[in-house]
Amino acid sequence: MRAITYSDFGTAQDVLELRDLPDAPPGPGEVQVRLALSGVNPSDVKSRMGRPGLAKPAFPLIVPHSDGAGDIIAVGAGVDHARIGTRVWIWNGQWQRGFGTAATHITLPQEQAVPLPDSVGYDVGASMGIPGLTACHAVFCGGEVRGKTLLVQGGAGTVGYLAVQLAKWGGATVIATCSARDHDRVKNAGADHVFDYRSDTLAEAILEANNGAPVDMVVEVELGSNIDLDAEVIAPNGRIAIYGSAKNLTPTLPFFPLLFKAVTLDIILIYLLEKPARDAAIERLHAALADNALHCPTQEIYPLAKTAKAHEAVEGGARAGAILIDCQS
Repeated sequence: MRAITYSDFGTAQDVLELRDLPDAPPGPGEVQVRLALSGVNPSDVKSRMGRPGLAKPAFPLIVPHSDGAGDIIAVGAGVDHARIGTRVWIWNGQWQRGFGTAATHITLPQEQAVPLPDSVGYDVGASMGIPGLTACHAVFCGGEVRGKTLLVQGGAGTVGYLAVQLAKWGGATVIATCSARDHDRVKNAGADHVFDYRSDTLAEAILEANNGAPVDMVVEVELGSNIDLDAEVIAPNGRIAIYGSAKNLTPTLPFFPLLFKAVTLDIILIYLLEKPARDAAIERLHAALADNALHCPTQEIYPLAKTAKAHEAVEGGARAGAILIDCQS
């Protein structure tokens, strides 16, 4: 098989290399997938650059990326042969293992290859793993949202954009923040109210949009930057579902305001989602897709040999869709 690899941390152009690797037949309980597309996420870029406290990658050779979609071409012992030829999407492709989806093929445990509904394209499937599951679990981790008001911080981001749609599909009133340039796009995704995250009167605007009442839940992309505002607008016994704090990795919490509202802080790392919660999120994602309630835009698709360019596109930010790799090009 052909794959993009790296053995040291560094910039995309310096460390990513296209090479031929031996085929990996599936073992017991495994499937081999011929990948159509691979999704590039910010976490893939950060892992390639190096995490704090790590001098070297966890494996001698890394094939990056956790998300992807394709077709099962072979199965190992104990796997139903009827799965051969089925379309699937991948989760945790490169989590705690060396070889991910930036390749023509991947071999992994069969449960990590989820049947892709016939009406759903590979491009959407390649966005289900990290963005889709994170958004879905963040929105529904506290239960049903019908009749509630949700604030989605960062509604124009990959996860936030999906969270806006899922919350609206779930029956919530959705308030979202984003930059001024993305206002219309987030509004069109289903947000009932959209505000510039830089506004000096953001808290007042959020409360006014909710008829003066605090919001039931916050889906949070930047905890360190937004926790004071979140604490101000959240309702008693509310929940803040947190999936990021990249701008401030050591946030200071306004403990008393959170304490006296009995706020639940739910920190989400989708790689560690337990099976019942993951199965529930997968079921909801497929239901939303079946209802045509979830749009997963693609910004650009790069050939496998240009994966470094794809990483740079993710690093550049300001995207309006997923960055994908054509694994067979």
